[in-house]
Amino acid sequence: MQNRNQEKSKQISRWHDFKTQDAINHATLNRILAAADEAIAARGHFSIVLAGGGTPKSVYALLKDAKANWAHWHVYHNDDRCLPVDDSERNSLMARTTWLNHVEIPASQIHDIPAELGNIEGAKAYSNILAGAPEFDLVLLGLGEDGHTASLFPNQPVDNSADAVPVFNAPKPPADRITLSQQRLSNTREVIFLVTGAGKQDAVNNWRNGIAIPANLITPKNGVDVYCFGVNF
Repeated sequence: MQNRNQEKSKQISRWHDFKTQDAINHATLNRILAAADEAIAARGHFSIVLAGGGTPKSVYALLKDAKANWAHWHVYHNDDRCLPVDDSERNSLMARTTWLNHVEIPASQIHDIPAELGNIEGAKAYSNILAGAPEFDLVLLGLGEDGHTASLFPNQPVDNSADAVPVFNAPKPPADRITLSQQRLSNTREVIFLVTGAGKQDAVNNWRNGIAIPANLITPKNGVDVYCFGVNF
């Protein structure tokens, strides 16, 4: 694994290059478990924000069989699609069926985005939930081929009016979504971006060359770690 540091605007990014999908999956797993142990030892709880997508799903499958102090975990999501709760495209359903339904995290500590309420009402409801949540310990994020992360898309206004905000006219279906705001995603001790596949190359190039994309809007004070497989930098 290679570590490379760079600073773009206000974002500090540390780039990590993995040679196989298995390597990136297990590195992510190990970092999540270590972050959880550190947070629980220091503060008595661990708060993690989940991403959707194929690579996170592979990591969640590994977490299903991991040993952890699940009673102290608090789980949130970075975005979700405005679809019924049992729709296969819901990020919350994927996380539950792959991992969360198989471990002993108290139900009251798993906070799905109520996207089935629609993007406006669901965002209001999730903002109310997040109002009681302190600084996150770890946020997982992906990167789209267009440079989007969570449901923050290029060429759309950045809405920091609340912790969770509605998304209209998303360029990927469904058009209506709910996302954590740039500001709330940045309110965390740690961020890991998971970036896999040659299709992300242009977005990575833009990111590293200082071209404004949504991914470089995430600016936690401790910087972000970008775990990569299948892209060059």
